[in-house]
Amino acid sequence: MPDSLRLSEALRRSAPLAQLRARLQDSADRFEAIRAALPLALARHVQPGPVDDEAWALLAANAAVAAKLRQLKPRLEGLLREQGWQVSSIRIRVQSN
Repeated sequence: MPDSLRLSEALRRSAPLAQLRARLQDSADRFEAIRAALPLALARHVQPGPVDDEAWALLAANAAVAAKLRQLKPRLEGLLREQGWQVSSIRIRVQSN
């Protein structure tokens, strides 16, 4: 049986996996950039979601959290732009369990 690769090595060697890793890191970085703008009680119920060429998604724990995020969306998009992110839109999605 051949030696198995460590996950980090597999990510580094595989172009599609490296691209996935880069998108995950991009999403996490964007979330860190806006976290301070989220009320603490709200931030606990929000997770960074997928980022693609068109938009970035925030995952809300429930519909009430999603509604509040929709109210904050223009402020969050502006904050990202101020920090140098290319932002066309933030999508708000209710996370399915």
